Amino acid sequence: MQIGIIGLPRCGKTTLFHALAGGEKAVATFSAGPLKIQTAVASVPDARLDVLSAMFKPRRAVYAKVTYADVGGLDKGVGKTGLPGPFVNQIGQMDAFVHVLRAFDDPSVPHSEGSVDPLRDRAILDTEFLLNDLGIVERRWERVDQSIKKGAPDREQAAKEKALLARLKETLEAETPLRAVALSAEEEQSLRGFGLLTLKPMLLVFNVGEGSRAPDFESDSAKIAIVALNARLEHEIIELSTDDAALFMQEYGISELSRTKVIRLSYDLLGVQSFFTIGEDEVRAWTVRKNATALEAAAAVHTDLAQGFIRAEVVSYHDLVELGGMNEAKARGRLRLEGKEHTVKDGDIVHIRHSN
Repeated sequence: MQIGIIGLPRCGKTTLFHALAGGEKAVATFSAGPLKIQTAVASVPDARLDVLSAMFKPRRAVYAKVTYADVGGLDKGVGKTGLPGPFVNQIGQMDAFVHVLRAFDDPSVPHSEGSVDPLRDRAILDTEFLLNDLGIVERRWERVDQSIKKGAPDREQAAKEKALLARLKETLEAETPLRAVALSAEEEQSLRGFGLLTLKPMLLVFNVGEGSRAPDFESDSAKIAIVALNARLEHEIIELSTDDAALFMQEYGISELSRTKVIRLSYDLLGVQSFFTIGEDEVRAWTVRKNATALEAAAAVHTDLAQGFIRAEVVSYHDLVELGGMNEAKARGRLRLEGKEHTVKDGDIVHIRHSN
């Protein structure tokens, strides 16, 4: 899972990037002129994995991973001439965006627009992404149109694509993000390589300071979620020891770190969930889409397991912990044998029986 963190200059975006990365250092940097992306791979916090590790005492515990990308250089006007192709290719690979909106006032850090107005700032980058997407859609529409006129080999498919692009173009010209368009699974698949930025789910993060608060604002889309947090405070907590961090959080009344909030909301936006595998060597968390089949879960672990799939042994996390172990779960009939089409639920412990 890759999440791009965007925002206008001096909104606290890089501070949040370091807080979400949990102290992990950037592992890669990409530059295209003034535009820059640095990425870090972080473990997804999951208390359930900690409990399972304590129960089974494996040699190691492996958390699910998320890649955070700090997308720098975005400001008013970047979308008018079109973002550089290599840059769009990079951020087009993101599964979702976290848009950091400055909701704190700090005279020592002047706002690029001269005043603090998070809803205005949201509209600025929305507009830049809309302009970028409109350019992509228009160019593709023209190529498809020319292909049809020249006698495209598959005129029916080309006509379907042209009609879809016309819908997208009309939406963008109405200044509406593409995430508002109802698309079939086939249409979504056909658009994946286009790098359309307004098609991606968005988490709006109101970055507040001490004594400030986020504006009253409700999500206007099923693909948009909202959270308010203090990025600087959260970054400071990450730098502390476990004990000191607990005391710090207690003092400031923080019940949950932003890392956990952002991950949970991102999972919901993207429609994904976690399941676990257990063995003597490791206890591991895996990420799959919600309502994934047992066969899809097998493929997430290894393609060989999917190819040689026989049955899946499945027990829910709640049942396993409540009963105290696998033997007890099996004796009480909570450990089930399921086929390929079984729907895996969040927190399930899955063992794949296979022929390979």
